[in-house]
Amino acid sequence: MAVNLASKYSSKVDERFKLQSFTESVINQNYDWDGVNSVTVYSVATAPMGNYTTTGNSRYGTAAELDNTTQTMVLSRDRSFTFTIDRKNNQDTQMVMEAGKALARQIDEVITPEIDIYRLAAMSAAGIAAGNTATVAITASNAYAKFLDAGAVLDEKKVPVAGRVAFVTPAFYNFIKLDPTFTKATEIAQNMLIKGQVGEIDGVKIVKIPSTYLPANTAFLLTHQIATVAPKKLQDYKTHDNPPGINGWLVEGRLRYDAFVLNNKANAIYVHKIA
Repeated sequence: MAVNLASKYSSKVDERFKLQSFTESVINQNYDWDGVNSVTVYSVATAPMGNYTTTGNSRYGTAAELDNTTQTMVLSRDRSFTFTIDRKNNQDTQMVMEAGKALARQIDEVITPEIDIYRLAAMSAAGIAAGNTATVAITASNAYAKFLDAGAVLDEKKVPVAGRVAFVTPAFYNFIKLDPTFTKATEIAQNMLIKGQVGEIDGVKIVKIPSTYLPANTAFLLTHQIATVAPKKLQDYKTHDNPPGINGWLVEGRLRYDAFVLNNKANAIYVHKIA
């Protein structure tokens, strides 16, 4: 005789892991996008030095009008999403399909990572275009040396040390921890041996992120907080209860954002590729 076993679905949702924004605190917030679709930034030239002469009417040299250039940043990303939750489906799943929680899940798992990845791609492209890049495989014996090389490039470009941030992959982070030259040479590394974590390397904040957040074959990206302008112009999320034609909820969202590296700040970005 057959026995029908009872089953029960839990009202607890098996949520996926999620991460907060990695880039929100390392972007330039100095520009105001209220009421406009674009912002133009001026760059002003300087005058060359010469020798002062003690005769004539142009003792300081020949005066020339200072030049300037402009960079216009036009917002280009206009993104959206939508989904429905039928009232029956919500009732018959122990209310786990609740619209507010579904919207929060969309923001945490889809929107926030998309913005981070887009910003990091913009930074990477600008750093590579400026020639601040190297392609060398990273190992446990050279990780710290290659990080120092990146810092030296920014030093030569007069980029302040204060405000530098490095986005590193888990693999690079592991190599740094295993690199004997790092663990023996730096005070913070000795701290690491005690606490089991690295917060800074030589004054540079270290942010460990999934490798998928960076462009392919990137070990780390070193940047400065002032280099990238990343406005979020519009964040509009709506939950409609019983809209026409639907017994349930219609959720819609629209987000306008972009990321720009300032022309005179591109030298504040360095990208280390591994292939």
